[in-house]
Amino acid sequence: MTEKEKAEKGYLYDANYDEELVGERSYCKDLCHQYNQMLPSKIEEQEKIMNKILGKIKGNYFITAPFWCDYGYNIEIGENFYTNHNCVILDAAKVKFGDNVFIAPNCCFTTSGHALDVEQRKMGLEIAWPITVGNSVWIGAGVTVLPGVTIGDNSIIGAGSVVNKDIPSGVIAVGNPCKVLREITEEDKYKYTRK
Repeated sequence: MTEKEKAEKGYLYDANYDEELVGERSYCKDLCHQYNQMLPSKIEEQEKIMNKILGKIKGNYFITAPFWCDYGYNIEIGENFYTNHNCVILDAAKVKFGDNVFIAPNCCFTTSGHALDVEQRKMGLEIAWPITVGNSVWIGAGVTVLPGVTIGDNSIIGAGSVVNKDIPSGVIAVGNPCKVLREITEEDKYKYTRK
């Protein structure tokens, strides 16, 4: 079994010294670098590069530079996907975003985790567990989503949260560790003034 196949199965695998994975990361990082150095007004050119990076794109999207990921091919985005500056997606495993997902600045989605045992860690062994973000989710500024997490549809993750467990649909969740604060209700439609 290759190291890539081990990662796909969620086993400990060699992320640091396997030539195939190192090469794939280097290729993706070069594309991210090109994307991040492009003038913001060069939208068509940016899309051409991002279309080479991402594994699956459902529809319209906007990714504000700078953006970084490890492999790119493990990332799937839905219709009307948006991320603000400084989004990092460590996609050693699948990272799936539903439709109408909005991500604030300085967020990190990491499927990767290092071995707990010090000897395994020194050998460069890691795990990779998938992340799933449902439809119509809003991720606040500075949020970190850890390996194996699922965030349900229509939920909001408050700024600065560290999401280490699944979050159900239709809730506001905040904190470190992130916990459900409350359900989203009809009254929330009237929270902000609209003319």
